[in-house]
Amino acid sequence: MGINFNDSLGVHEQALKLRTQRAQVLANNLANADTPNYKARDLDFKRIMQGDFDSFKSSSSMKMTSEKHLPGNSSSLNTNLMYRIPIQPSIDGNTVEEQVEHAAYMENNMAFQASFTFLNSKFKGLLTALKGE
Repeated sequence: MGINFNDSLGVHEQALKLRTQRAQVLANNLANADTPNYKARDLDFKRIMQGDFDSFKSSSSMKMTSEKHLPGNSSSLNTNLMYRIPIQPSIDGNTVEEQVEHAAYMENNMAFQASFTFLNSKFKGLLTALKGE
């Protein structure tokens, strides 16, 4: 009987991938805090994890309609991003609120660490089972 990693590891692998991508989006928001007309964006983590993760994965490759096209990967991230509605809009049209972005980034980081810890304990459990201890 083989080990099925999807069953053994649960949702933590998917959660780590999404948390990494969300961290990139939030960091991009913070990097553009002073860019006029920049619109802050975010991932709807719960919606993607509740069943839209398969479409999130499958839409990540580009389709070539001509043999002259260069192969590449598009990020399905852009199709799953939402615009953040600011509490206090700025005069220059930028919707990044640094305090909100910092809080979201830290919350995402803590959730990433929790998923990483759970995933690490799953691997330790599998290793213990394989060793027969």
